[in-house]
Amino acid sequence: MPFIYFGQGVSSQYQDFTERLMSHLALKGTEITKHQALSPYTATMHVKHTDEEGKLDIAVENENVKVTYAVDRARREVSKGVMGAIAGAGLGGVLGNVLRKDQGLGDALTGALGGAAAGGAYGANDAYQESKNERTNFAAVLAETIKEVEDELQYVIQGQAEAQNALRERAREKMAQEAEKTEEFRGLLEDLYGRILSVQEEVELAKNEGGTIAKPKARIDRAEALYREAQAAFEKKDYMTIRPKVTAAQNMVDKAQEALSDPGTE
Repeated sequence: MPFIYFGQGVSSQYQDFTERLMSHLALKGTEITKHQALSPYTATMHVKHTDEEGKLDIAVENENVKVTYAVDRARREVSKGVMGAIAGAGLGGVLGNVLRKDQGLGDALTGALGGAAAGGAYGANDAYQESKNERTNFAAVLAETIKEVEDELQYVIQGQAEAQNALRERAREKMAQEAEKTEEFRGLLEDLYGRILSVQEEVELAKNEGGTIAKPKARIDRAEALYREAQAAFEKKDYMTIRPKVTAAQNMVDKAQEALSDPGTE
């Protein structure tokens, strides 16, 4: 039966998880004896730890990384089983058959295996228990290592999340500053436009009353032109240009009002 473990919540870091797991296992004496398949979402490899060998499958499963380990104990169990069978039959009996030339060594071993059920069962069971213990030891190493890697990657993921949150917060602050600046300049332009309209009305009244309007009209026309330029800069979010244009336009409005108040200055 295979051992199955999960690296919780680290599927987004699958490649890093696999590399870190192999590095950690290597430091603990595990050898990768063969790569069968590697892809962006799955990996299969044969591993060896002390005298134990087996196959390791690593794959993405939803938000987790699933690690499946199947130990290969056949070689050790069969060899221990053979030795147990020989012990059950009696080594002297096997060699005696060979020396009497009744059987070859292969036939003698076959007979011993078939006729020494008790000894064979004992030897095979001993091999199984030994392999099981070793497998359990490596399974513990594997489980411990997976947890280590999971903890490392959770720390990485947390750091990435914090960095992303910081970026989002900076973006929100920038948007708030932009909105504040937009409202500030919109208010300046609205106030300026209101003043321009007011002076234009006064110029028009002075004209209807037969007054001299050349000087105030020239000033207010220039103020309106500067306002249009500032409005165009506002639409392009060229805030560096807006304030000087608004300031110059306000000065023109002031001069137009002065000219209207004191016609004798023309």
